[in-house]
Amino acid sequence: MDERDLTAALLDGWGITAGDLAYLPVGAGSYHWAAGPWFVKVDDLGVDSPSRVFEDLRRSLTVALRLGLACVVAPVVAVDGSVVRRLGDRFAVAVFPLVAGVAGEFGPHRAEDLGEVARVLAQVHGATPAVVDLAPRADLRLPGRGGLEEALRVVEVPWTGGPYAERGRAVLRRHAGLVRDWLAEFDQLVAGVRGTSAGWVVTHGEPHPGNVLRTADGLRLIDWTTVQIAPAERDLWMLGEGLEEYTAVTGQVVSPVGIALYRRWWVLADVAAFTADLRGPHGAGRDSAAALRYLSGYFER
Repeated sequence: MDERDLTAALLDGWGITAGDLAYLPVGAGSYHWAAGPWFVKVDDLGVDSPSRVFEDLRRSLTVALRLGLACVVAPVVAVDGSVVRRLGDRFAVAVFPLVAGVAGEFGPHRAEDLGEVARVLAQVHGATPAVVDLAPRADLRLPGRGGLEEALRVVEVPWTGGPYAERGRAVLRRHAGLVRDWLAEFDQLVAGVRGTSAGWVVTHGEPHPGNVLRTADGLRLIDWTTVQIAPAERDLWMLGEGLEEYTAVTGQVVSPVGIALYRRWWVLADVAAFTADLRGPHGAGRDSAAALRYLSGYFER
């Protein structure tokens, strides 16, 4: 992608003259720039189904905007009323206010933040009526499951996708029985949650500290690409010991089965994704090395 195309897109779409466009090597899964008071996000739509990926992105960002909450960092609407615009065939660009704050690191929330995070999530969940007709609905399927189950079936066959392939296969081979047990447990937990759909709410999906900005006006949630109507526990499992505050604010009892489901979901989804990365074509770069490290780390824990 040529930055000159991005500069032109910002001027045409938002009337932003981005003479001081500065690339920001932050976050994961997207590319980011600062342009004066704006935070610019560019997503790679891929080559398989870019129109579908774009539509999913448009929908999720529209949900964030429609929530209308101060704790949500929502996109800036373009001059034509859109929340995201195509940038050539391969990319999409969205603009957000550049919020003064400090993001956390991926991992558990700090104990002193748990109460406020719980209250923020209660606000989001309480705004469900505003987006119930728009937000995608969870289907309780594990992403990447087919590829993971295939890898388990042929785990004795060498992987040839790249320099980390065989080390990845060795990790999965060692722990294949455990992964199969996790999948069976996952199915049991899904069966225990499926009947609760009438009470599902709008969820962020990944409210870990890396997606929470600590600002002078309180905590703000960023990155809404994973938004879904789903069990509240899809967000709440990340609170750890902070569930009592959520119940106090909302009056809703948190389901232990839902918490267990999403704890298991997170691990299995990552194991599936890292397995796919290491089985498929890859080079010797840092992303592939990280995939092997993270895959191994789940079993070491």
